[in-house]
Amino acid sequence: MALFSVQQWADVRAGLRGMRRVTRGPVVILTCDPALIRDFWLHRYAPEVLDAEARRCPTVEDLAAELGGAGSITTVPIPLDCAGGFNEAYYGRLEMLLDPAVRQACPAWGLADDRVRGRFDESLRRDLRSGAWDEEFGTLRGQAWYEGSLVIVRATP
Repeated sequence: MALFSVQQWADVRAGLRGMRRVTRGPVVILTCDPALIRDFWLHRYAPEVLDAEARRCPTVEDLAAELGGAGSITTVPIPLDCAGGFNEAYYGRLEMLLDPAVRQACPAWGLADDRVRGRFDESLRRDLRSGAWDEEFGTLRGQAWYEGSLVIVRATP
């Protein structure tokens, strides 16, 4: 099992081969699908952050292919009160992302410079004051679950 870590491995293919070599049963990886990362509302405010995140993540197809066997890719619904510390965990509690300490929990924010973080703060605060964010995305505040880029890749030999 690998949880939110494959994007940090120096050699993903070697790591997956190692997992397969020592595992007789299924291999399960919780990760983000880079093809879906940019669909999140945050891309409008900090595209550099989500672009960096998408570049770091191997494709789910590559993960499944490297693991071999029979596999599946399943979207993981994220609850509104998720305490996971990743960007999509705050889909309906966006004000939390205005806290630099909360953003630090997500490695992709560390790849953004002060200019990006400043522009994000300024534009999101402006849209919150004007109601523009709520007008476009406000239904997320009351949505019990969000299905975004979080996926489980499961492969059985």
